[in-house]
Amino acid sequence: MFGKLRKTLGPSLRREDGFISFILKITVAPAYAGAQRLCFLLIFLLTQSAFAAPPEFNTVSPNHPLAFPRDYGAHPDFRTEWWYATGWLQTPDGKPLGFQVTFFRSATDHDRANPSRFAPAQLIVAHAALSDPATGKLQHDQKIARTGLGLAQAQEGNTNVSLHQWQMQRLADGSYQVHLPAREFVLNLNMKPTQPLLLQGEQGYSRKGPDPRQASYYYSEPQLQVSGQVTRNGKALAVKGHAWLDHEWSSSVLDPAATGWDWVGANLDDGSALMAFQIRAKNGSILWKHATLRAANGKLTHYTGDALRFTPQRQWRSPRTGASYPVAMQIETGHTRWLLTPLQDDQELDSRQSTGAVYWEGAVRLSRDGQPAGRAYLELTGYLKPLKL
Repeated sequence: MFGKLRKTLGPSLRREDGFISFILKITVAPAYAGAQRLCFLLIFLLTQSAFAAPPEFNTVSPNHPLAFPRDYGAHPDFRTEWWYATGWLQTPDGKPLGFQVTFFRSATDHDRANPSRFAPAQLIVAHAALSDPATGKLQHDQKIARTGLGLAQAQEGNTNVSLHQWQMQRLADGSYQVHLPAREFVLNLNMKPTQPLLLQGEQGYSRKGPDPRQASYYYSEPQLQVSGQVTRNGKALAVKGHAWLDHEWSSSVLDPAATGWDWVGANLDDGSALMAFQIRAKNGSILWKHATLRAANGKLTHYTGDALRFTPQRQWRSPRTGASYPVAMQIETGHTRWLLTPLQDDQELDSRQSTGAVYWEGAVRLSRDGQPAGRAYLELTGYLKPLKL
């Protein structure tokens, strides 16, 4: 009977996370025809969702102004979304630490009409990392779970994302509370805004490729004032510093020819903020690039085309994965040259157990035309293999 059912239902039997095979084991034993017909009907009803058309996701367009507080929250009708906090911390003895906290929401192709609490309609993935030049290595952790069942959630209407005991929540005063007990460290941080939101691209519509549909809704909160504690080996240290938060969502970000991106978010010492990225193609060319500089007085300047250039200065090769990353980078915006130098070379994050990607995400110092200018985080993706969202 199992062979006949597999021929009839095809690969749908294999898409039910083992549940159908379990039903088969406990129901096909009776030899009575009536029992077999009942078994077939039960399995047919359970597998109907496998034949449902995949959901249609919302698309990004330039004619959709962002609205707050609504857009602080999750957007489940888009395929991909993330809240990305990176920053520099200082311990009481003046030593620097870099940190990264990221929550991803990913909508699956599962039938939205399926009422089951077990239906994996949305996945939540989280990454956390701590850079400490005293150890010379990156401490990091990752988690993944489907929404529902009290394991993970991404709330609409305001930032409130959680995965098991990991949480990032936007409070009534606009600050962000992070509680994150990772494998080798615990972060308890409060990130308080000191500046208005920075809407990237065209008022939040951020192009990522030659096709206008290759875009995201994207805003940043630079110059967040951070306070809290970092706990390692049972010892809690008070920390303070500054962070950068990105919130971005889309359904079609990358061109099929893209292999990855280089991105930097910089908090400058004079109160300015710089964001720059480029999307690299598999043939070595640049598919798209853009930079935004917001001066301390709020003036915005955008750079693209020949006015923006990324030039690697030094490579670091990972002893674990063999990937080679341009961990020191020069970025030119107009006539200004920014030099990025890493807090430490080894800031590679292997997330193949969650997102499937291996990337370099690290704290970097920033100079402007040879003079110290601020601190930033540099992200380098697609250097081991092409990035897939």
